[in-house]
Amino acid sequence: MPRLILHLDLDAFFVSVELLDRPELRGKPVAVGGRAEARGVISSASYEARKFGVRSALPTKRALQLCPDLILLAGDHAKYAAHSRRIMARLRTITPQVEQISIDEAFLDITGTELLHGAPEALAHKLHDQVRAEFGLPCSIGVAANKLVAKIATEQAKPDNVRIVPPGEEAAFLAPLPVRALWGVGPKTAAVLKAMRIETVGQIVSAGSEALARQLGRRAAEDLIRHAKGIDTSPV
Repeated sequence: MPRLILHLDLDAFFVSVELLDRPELRGKPVAVGGRAEARGVISSASYEARKFGVRSALPTKRALQLCPDLILLAGDHAKYAAHSRRIMARLRTITPQVEQISIDEAFLDITGTELLHGAPEALAHKLHDQVRAEFGLPCSIGVAANKLVAKIATEQAKPDNVRIVPPGEEAAFLAPLPVRALWGVGPKTAAVLKAMRIETVGQIVSAGSEALARQLGRRAAEDLIRHAKGIDTSPV
């Protein structure tokens, strides 16, 4: 039986939690972060704010320059942690194989759960709707045969949607995506690949291991090609 991994990410989590108490701010550019005069940074931004370039880890001063109408809220990490605990407990009712990787996202190994929860597509859509109905929060979900592809599928599903990658279609799904979509491809590696005229994941596979090894080293090249093919054996 092929593995099936579900990845759930709570969209703009800190802001989404704040909007539960401040529904009048829905649809507006909102961010949670520190004050500009205190050299604060943005912790979370609504999608309306992201249209202006406001992102997590951006200095608040810069965020306000990009979006003068930005509504800045102070964070309440105890409140966010409480919401996170309730949602993670909900995920563990689906399967005990849950790996929480941050306050707002987790992997679930749903291999063999069809008799309990139905087909993976049905489970993903049901869970998506339940998180909204039970907790009032938006989330994005990706389902694939491994953690790597499931997480990337979640990124492609954002905001507030579900993306399924059927087993066997991992490489085809990844091929048109930019190289930065892959784990381990940061700015430096992306720059090396761009110099090689490699800008998509599919072009990494086409380049071959020898050409990549000359620029990145043998081990890094092998890991990169494996990931570009959608191969990942890491467990939940």
